[in-house]
Amino acid sequence: MKKILIPIVILLLLQSCSSDLLNTSPEATKVTSQFYADASQIEQGINAVYGTLQYTGQYQQAMLVIGEIPSDNTYDEVPANDSFTYGEFDFFTIQPNNSLIASTWKDNYIGIQQANIILNRIDAIQDMAQATKNNRIGEMKFLRALMYFNLIRVFGDVPLVTKETTNVNDYFGQGRTPVSDVYAFIEKELKDAIPLLPAATTQKGRVTKAAALGILGKVLITENKYSDALPYLSQIDGLGYSLLSDVSKIFDVTNKNNTEIIFDVQFASGINGNSEGSPAFQLFSPSGTVAGAKGHNLPTKEIYNLYAGNDQRKSAYIGLTSNGIPYTKKIVKTSNVIADGGSNIVVLRLADVYLMMAECYAKANDLSNANGYLNKIKARAGIANVNLASQQALLAEIDKERRLELVGEGHRWFDLVRTGKAVQVMTQHFASTPGYSTATIDQHNLLMPVPQGQINTDPAIKQNPGY
Repeated sequence: MKKILIPIVILLLLQSCSSDLLNTSPEATKVTSQFYADASQIEQGINAVYGTLQYTGQYQQAMLVIGEIPSDNTYDEVPANDSFTYGEFDFFTIQPNNSLIASTWKDNYIGIQQANIILNRIDAIQDMAQATKNNRIGEMKFLRALMYFNLIRVFGDVPLVTKETTNVNDYFGQGRTPVSDVYAFIEKELKDAIPLLPAATTQKGRVTKAAALGILGKVLITENKYSDALPYLSQIDGLGYSLLSDVSKIFDVTNKNNTEIIFDVQFASGINGNSEGSPAFQLFSPSGTVAGAKGHNLPTKEIYNLYAGNDQRKSAYIGLTSNGIPYTKKIVKTSNVIADGGSNIVVLRLADVYLMMAECYAKANDLSNANGYLNKIKARAGIANVNLASQQALLAEIDKERRLELVGEGHRWFDLVRTGKAVQVMTQHFASTPGYSTATIDQHNLLMPVPQGQINTDPAIKQNPGY
């Protein structure tokens, strides 16, 4: 923690944006003790929290890589590229000095610290209306909870820092907080945020009530609290979101922030010296297909072949190169500057919510509603509805539909872990997939290693078992 939580000087992201895009471009460095004196400065600091979502260790790369490559959904075509940083996730040889693991820890704590600063300072601001303050407090609580949720899904126990840190020694030596305590904090944050957030917003990229409801539902099902999750997920249906009838339009960069998207991280090409784009397209393209393609995080042939021939998602979500290599169509080239990709990264959309609801109903043995919400996804994909008569069959079909619907969006690995299937599924995947004869997985691989730099800095932070 000592290397990360240094709040004296932070990067602020100034708001010089149009009304329809949350601008998160760094403009200046400010000393926090001399800043946040008025509403304008608070808004700049809030933009800084949103800006951290664009960092490598958050949604620019890490959540897509860690959420997919360790699973049977995607693989690393060229593991040696980038010093095996991504290939280690494919073969479960992740090392504590992996640079993406280090960024995941660091970049989330940068965002958490900045959110802590805003929450510590906002009540004292005189020129901000209380209704606006409430909205902003809800946003910060949501983003802080989301970052902690991602941290504990990746690392397990992590230090829980809930106040603005002005002296790093306040946390040095305290070690890691148990996951159960962090989950309790996350649940409270999201429940506090829900009544503070608006049902809709005109500024794209802002957090809304539905985002907090949906992420709280995901948190609860991850904790195996299905009956608790359903009332929150069910509220989203009345908040104006809808499935797009054409699946090819969901990730169309000319149709961003559409009615299916509940929360996404904003990227754009050609803005602020090309600093608002993402290199994900370059990283996740098959080698030789675009300039500088790295061949990381490509859909497996297994997932491509799992789609039925008439499933509209097969061609909408995955393409094939002339050599038959699958690639994602959810992240596309939008600029001649390859590292300046403009595809937004979806954190939560309605299809995910409906599949979580189907799972909750199945767990409650409400097979009618479980089939109903599952069939919303199937019907939109153009494939036949089902009427499954057992809980086991329904849960298996929901699991399959989550793979097909959400491939490449950073969910599959976390789904395998939370349902207890990761070791079994991946062992079978390795046995049936050429090239994985040396790959193995066991229980310790369900968590990633704590970055070695954190342990070196603060010996009270212990490594996860097996690393």
